Amino acid sequence: METKLTALLNIQYPIIQAPMFLVSNVAMVKAAMDSGIAGCIPALNYRTLEELRAALIALKEAKPEGGAFGFNLIVNKSNVKYKSQLKVICEEGCDFIITSLGSPEETIRLGHQVGIKVFCDVVDLKFAKKVENLGADAIIAVNNEAGGHRGDRSPKDLIQELKTHCEIPIISAGGVGRKEDVDRMLSFGADGVSVGSPFIASTEAQVTQEYKRACVDYGAKDIVITERISGTPCTVINTPYVQKIGTKQTWLESILNKNKKLKKWVKMIRFAIGMNATKNAATKATYKTVWVAGPSIEHTKNILPTKDIIKRLIER
Repeated sequence: METKLTALLNIQYPIIQAPMFLVSNVAMVKAAMDSGIAGCIPALNYRTLEELRAALIALKEAKPEGGAFGFNLIVNKSNVKYKSQLKVICEEGCDFIITSLGSPEETIRLGHQVGIKVFCDVVDLKFAKKVENLGADAIIAVNNEAGGHRGDRSPKDLIQELKTHCEIPIISAGGVGRKEDVDRMLSFGADGVSVGSPFIASTEAQVTQEYKRACVDYGAKDIVITERISGTPCTVINTPYVQKIGTKQTWLESILNKNKKLKKWVKMIRFAIGMNATKNAATKATYKTVWVAGPSIEHTKNILPTKDIIKRLIER
């Protein structure tokens, strides 16, 4: 399974364990590296810079020969911790950074100064060309089968368009839960895949058993898109609570989002409220179950160690 991604990160299989808010952690990434794939954690999973630094140090110490790990940064104004998180990551070092929801220009410049590769989430060709021109090392092509913040293009259409017009590696994000899905994305021209939702139901994930069981009990048909978490469409499991609160913005949010002066602040407030609701659902016993996941949970039949989930991705 040698591809541009395996060469770029010096890994055995062209798979990145995707960064997932509240779910990804050091234990999961260690298991990923030991199984021949790369792992990534959102910097926002750490409340303090000291905790982030400790995670970087722990992963450097645990990294096997041929292993690779990275961190995800939200690079828009909603993340007030962005610059300080980037500084710590550059000080300690890692193999790659994945940027989301904003311009990666500063991250690419500072990351490259210390030898860190930068991959950028994109949902269309326009932004893909922008990040390529800024010097990104690879593109994370987020399609309409992704969990969390998804795109609106099918995997095949998005991959093939980006491969036609971009020179840097294309990593497909969304719709992968087993080896057949990996092969499908590579057949479209992808150089690798980013896989998240199947790892929610891992023994290493530090979320509630209820969240893990939901990924086992629900399937692709139970995934809906909501605007009630971050203000940006996001995929969640259609629990009774989600059905109760609905998936659209409130009438007040809709009006305020049309006001150019207030739009940024409304989005920041919605982001904070939504992230808090998601955190409580994932880590506490609560009836307010807002569980983020993608349709690839269709192939999740049991709660398993990370290494066994990876076997499903690399073995038939």
